[in-house]
Amino acid sequence: EKALAVSQSDRLPSRAPMHRIAAHLTGSSSRKSSPSLRIDALPRRGIGQKISNWESRKGHSFLYNVELRNGELVIPQTGFYYIYSQTYFRFRENENEDSDLLVQIRNPKQLVQYVYKLTNYPEPILLMKSARTSCWSKKAEYGLYSIYQGGVFQLKREDRIFVSVSNSDIVDMDKEASFFGAFMVG
Repeated sequence: EKALAVSQSDRLPSRAPMHRIAAHLTGSSSRKSSPSLRIDALPRRGIGQKISNWESRKGHSFLYNVELRNGELVIPQTGFYYIYSQTYFRFRENENEDSDLLVQIRNPKQLVQYVYKLTNYPEPILLMKSARTSCWSKKAEYGLYSIYQGGVFQLKREDRIFVSVSNSDIVDMDKEASFFGAFMVG
């Protein structure tokens, strides 16, 4: 029995010890003061508007053996990762809003959250998509919806993952309501 165990372990490829890898990013309230930072409209970014200003060092947010670059988590080691994201959509009546924007928001609207990975492939690869259709009443002072999704995916070293949404104008980046993260499970 002992000889069998040794011979099997000899056949297994040797690999570096697994490091703990985890990240939890939270919404950043600085989004409201600098709207140009919240969206990445460059090509090669998939459908939707990328959220690029996550908080990584305050409150409950952290980076552990992983890097955040332009709203993207850069994967340091090949393996299986649990990826999760929640986006909080909030519409609030404001008399100063542009009337065209109000009409667009009040019409039945699909609220969509996308999670992508970027590899050497020229286009981003959609990992998860979650949607909700809303129709806010003219009598409603505000509307609130949150979308959460999570799943396990195999990622390779240097892959990058990010979140985008269908309508960034109504995303509330409250740190307890909008968040994104990943951790290695094996």
